[in-house]
Amino acid sequence: MTLAMDLAPYAMHLEDSRGRRHPQPPHPYRNEYARDRDRVIHARAFRRLEAKTQVFTTRYSDHFRNRLTHTLEVAQIARTVTGALRLNTDLAEALALVHDLGHPPFGHAGEKILDARMREHGEGFDHNLHALRIVEKFEERYLEFPGLNLTYEVREGIIKHSRDYDPLEHPDLAEYRLDDRPPLELQVIDLVDEIAYNTADLDDGFEAHLLDLRVLRKSSTLFDRFYAEVVTEHGAGKPRLIFTEVLKRILDFLASDVIQETERRLKEMGAQNTEDIRAYPTRLVSYSASGAEYSTQVKRYLRTNLYELPAITHDRERSVKALDMLFEFYLNHPERMPGSYWEQIKIEPLYRVVCDYIAGMTDNFLLRQYREQVLRAPREMSFKTLH
Repeated sequence: MTLAMDLAPYAMHLEDSRGRRHPQPPHPYRNEYARDRDRVIHARAFRRLEAKTQVFTTRYSDHFRNRLTHTLEVAQIARTVTGALRLNTDLAEALALVHDLGHPPFGHAGEKILDARMREHGEGFDHNLHALRIVEKFEERYLEFPGLNLTYEVREGIIKHSRDYDPLEHPDLAEYRLDDRPPLELQVIDLVDEIAYNTADLDDGFEAHLLDLRVLRKSSTLFDRFYAEVVTEHGAGKPRLIFTEVLKRILDFLASDVIQETERRLKEMGAQNTEDIRAYPTRLVSYSASGAEYSTQVKRYLRTNLYELPAITHDRERSVKALDMLFEFYLNHPERMPGSYWEQIKIEPLYRVVCDYIAGMTDNFLLRQYREQVLRAPREMSFKTLH
């Protein structure tokens, strides 16, 4: 449990929380943010992350990150960074564990397809906003109300951790103070997420034998620097362990850079409380200029030399094509969805219900539904034709 006396004045203190949408009595052993963490861990949507792709499918190895293991790594780094900054680590951990809950099958590629489909109907798909729908509506854990009934700050963090939404475009989110910056714990998640996936994708890419070490060294000055250090110190070591040691040093360097730069900025602005953080014109959690450049170099390398490799794109394109065709199938055959979704059509547009159903699927379940529903679909009149 995070004690108030341990926190910096500008951290998110429990007594300043706006609480839960549905009031509940306090727990004797856990504070409210620790309870949120546990509610997320026990959610069905959290368990489904185990079967959602991060970058690599199991075609290469069972050891690669999936969306769940990535989430756990983000939570570990988030606790370290927020602890060093004397922020609320329980809140940060809850935010880290919930931050990817709204991702559909096949990661960002799947998200793009769902977004394109929804734009055909004048809407869109955003995994942050979908995560909010999950914790507010779809998870069923309580007899008294829908959703997980998370605290305001965790719900705010779901939509604010990685971007700022325009209040004019999202009047439905007015309660989340879109004109204000989020608390520091929420701001931390965006950067530690980036640190986690940059180093993890390098690790998995090396394991899959898809990285060219010479190109990587030329592309990233930080990697090159640490690689030279490790080889000098452990030249006789196994190549795999040398690579792992380099990644450990990169992760530690970038996390430390965020801590030190954020401390410098906080001292410079003289923040006294969370409202000072909210009122500041920009986000305060940041890399230094050199840290930002190092991170950009790694992202550029991964985008050019890994994410677009034919070995990666082939799996991705085949999978999102199945997603797209399944979406069309359910528009024409909504009766093939489970009864709970069929009933939802009475109160929400069909395209929204189809999107919600597909977004909640795991990768393997979607591909199985595609094979069983689309490829084996009987020749019959479509729902659109009948109506």
